[in-house]
Amino acid sequence: MPDKFRNKYRISSTRLQNWDYGSNAAYFVTICTQGREHYFGDIVNGEMQLSPIGKLAEKYWMEIPQHFPFVQLNAFVVMPNHVHGIIVIDRNDDINRDAVQTPKLGVSTWKSGTLGVIINQYKRAVTINARKINPHFAWQSRYHDHIIRNDESFERICNYILSNPENWYEDRHKTD
Repeated sequence: MPDKFRNKYRISSTRLQNWDYGSNAAYFVTICTQGREHYFGDIVNGEMQLSPIGKLAEKYWMEIPQHFPFVQLNAFVVMPNHVHGIIVIDRNDDINRDAVQTPKLGVSTWKSGTLGVIINQYKRAVTINARKINPHFAWQSRYHDHIIRNDESFERICNYILSNPENWYEDRHKTD
């Protein structure tokens, strides 16, 4: 049974205990829309056709390295109700982790460039702009991540992400 905090049930964290999510690593991330609502477009003949909000989701994902210079992006796809992507945190010792500048996202400085901060700022940028198109746009409050630990896993996950649109009808995130 989940723990309670202030008399409300809490869902236990899915994060790996004792792992520093600001550490150099490759992370497979899945972020779903609230209620798995289809805000991002449709799959037509196995290809994703982005809606205006889907184009925002793609645009702001591609801009992540501009705001977090120690981040490299790899495979990525926008699906009708979620995004999948690989974020690689690759910090050099000379980058000050506690002073990451993100002015375009409306935040002057963020303490720590952890995966959680990166995803939070991505979701924030998409939400602010998506609500100009559809005021009901929202993300699920959490996201799923998986630390990629070897080349074989990295390759398998890249293939999964890139083939996701053609496998949409078998996708567990699919809703009608």
